[in-house]
Amino acid sequence: MDLQALQNECLNCRRCALCDTRTHVVFGQGVPTAEVMFVGEGPGASEDEQGQPFVGRSGQLLDHYLEAVDLSREKNVYIANIIKCRPPQNRDPLPEESAACMPWLRQQFQLIRPKIVVCLGRVAAQQMMDPAFSISRDHGRFYEKQGTLFMATYHPAALLRYPVNKPAVFGDFVSLREKITQVCEHTY
Repeated sequence: MDLQALQNECLNCRRCALCDTRTHVVFGQGVPTAEVMFVGEGPGASEDEQGQPFVGRSGQLLDHYLEAVDLSREKNVYIANIIKCRPPQNRDPLPEESAACMPWLRQQFQLIRPKIVVCLGRVAAQQMMDPAFSISRDHGRFYEKQGTLFMATYHPAALLRYPVNKPAVFGDFVSLREKITQVCEHTY
């Protein structure tokens, strides 16, 4: 199975109750051979409307950070979320929703085979790295997990609410660029 076939299958998902309230499944976007994968927690209102991840105000901010380190969803990264349907009022995904959706993300991961995964926000970091992960304490640090490097930074939506963290996130992206040059073969 390739990424397009997996996406086609995911578009008809009915594994949890979020399928009843979604407008679109937000599968993911980017380069299928990306060595760097970004993972957020779930789609917001703009993403649900357009069927693409990180397209609202927070997505525009993410794109600025990506551009600052010569990355883009069109050129050399892949962007996905833990859950593929928007939770009502943008609440955190319920454990059963995350559990129902995690197989989709695992299959995306197996097909893309990234060398580096960047978790965007606390929810993604706690789901993918460690339930005790603290963004304020641990952001920007790399952790090796089964041959893949993981790093987390603040979610772009959190930066819109608390812009004081923007310099820290820029530092995380600079560290990411340095790590990419060390471990990735075709990102740059």
